[in-house]
Amino acid sequence: MADIESARATFNKFDVNGDGFVTADEYSAAMKAMGDAFVTASVADAVIASKDANGDGLMSFDEFWAALNK
Repeated sequence: MADIESARATFNKFDVNGDGFVTADEYSAAMKAMGDAFVTASVADAVIASKDANGDGLMSFDEFWAALNK
């Protein structure tokens, strides 16, 4: 099981605008900032879609946390 404080800190690195959700664009930009220039738009879309439990096209912290604890 993941540590919720560490998970929140990681999630916040991806939630650039601080609205509580991570979009595919935010995910891609954060990955590029961390040195992974190979995250394309389609890869980012797929990652978000794989974590998006409610189908709104966004990843919330609850969805992120649930994915970490699978």
